[in-house]
Amino acid sequence: MRAIVQDKYGSPDVLELRDVEKPQIGDDEVLVRVHAASVNPADWHIMRGDPYLLRVSFGLTKPRVSVRGRDVAGRVEAVGKNVRAFSADDEVFAEVDRGSFAEFTSAGSERLSPKPANLTFEQAAAVPLAANTALQGLREAGKLKAGQNVLINGASGGVGTFAVQIAKSLGAEGTGVCSSRKADLVRSIGADHVIAYDREDFTRGGSRYDLILDVAGKPSLSDFRRALTPDGTVVLVSGSGGPWIGPVGRFVHALGLTPFVRHSLRPLAAVPSSERLRFLTTLIEAGDVTPVVDRTYALSEVPEAIRYLKEGHALGKVVITV
Repeated sequence: MRAIVQDKYGSPDVLELRDVEKPQIGDDEVLVRVHAASVNPADWHIMRGDPYLLRVSFGLTKPRVSVRGRDVAGRVEAVGKNVRAFSADDEVFAEVDRGSFAEFTSAGSERLSPKPANLTFEQAAAVPLAANTALQGLREAGKLKAGQNVLINGASGGVGTFAVQIAKSLGAEGTGVCSSRKADLVRSIGADHVIAYDREDFTRGGSRYDLILDVAGKPSLSDFRRALTPDGTVVLVSGSGGPWIGPVGRFVHALGLTPFVRHSLRPLAAVPSSERLRFLTTLIEAGDVTPVVDRTYALSEVPEAIRYLKEGHALGKVVITV
């Protein structure tokens, strides 16, 4: 099969389209023929081995899994002998850890969920990692309730566009923060209010929020706290901190500060969940959530797709067709 692989850490130039062996599946696993995948910031970081702390999990000198890509939408090609939930030709989507920028990928059956009936494969591939992160951040880490005011900092990217819509579906009043160039998009997907960060500093305005979901990785924790209600919560999805530890320093700072302040400062370690994918499917099929796809690229164009995402100009998701 054809796949995008890398033999060392580096820029998108280390990615190559090659013929490799098709994945072998175990008794509890599923082989998926990939129709589409999507690009996430995680793909950039794993490709670069950046921050260096990441290499403890993903490989010290090169990635342990050579095929890049996490999100997948496709059809079941084959199932292991213990798999009962899926059969050949079922349309599925998932976040996988064995690489999805390929013609085939494999995963444990517990990772997979039936594809939303009203989405194309390209739209479905945009969902798993980003929408799962948004849902976990809002519903579980943020404990969002109907009627609360939530601010999504970084509302125009992959996680942010899902977060705006999910917050609305959960009955919250949502404010999206993005650049002025992207404000119309954020407004169009249901944000009640939009703040352009290049024109206004939301941390110094008069509004206060029950929950802030920080996807952008800035500003500082003290700035966020100025914009919270007295019992408000910040959920940190991202952050910066140099090439060695990246956002970990910011997360540790938040955890260390929380016992001494009234606010809750919660780092988010998003984990894949087929239960969340099924919940998201109900929202998608009801028309409450729709993936925002900026551009699509062919499998051979993955390096260009990752470069485009890294530039920060994408509105929503960048998708790979296979």
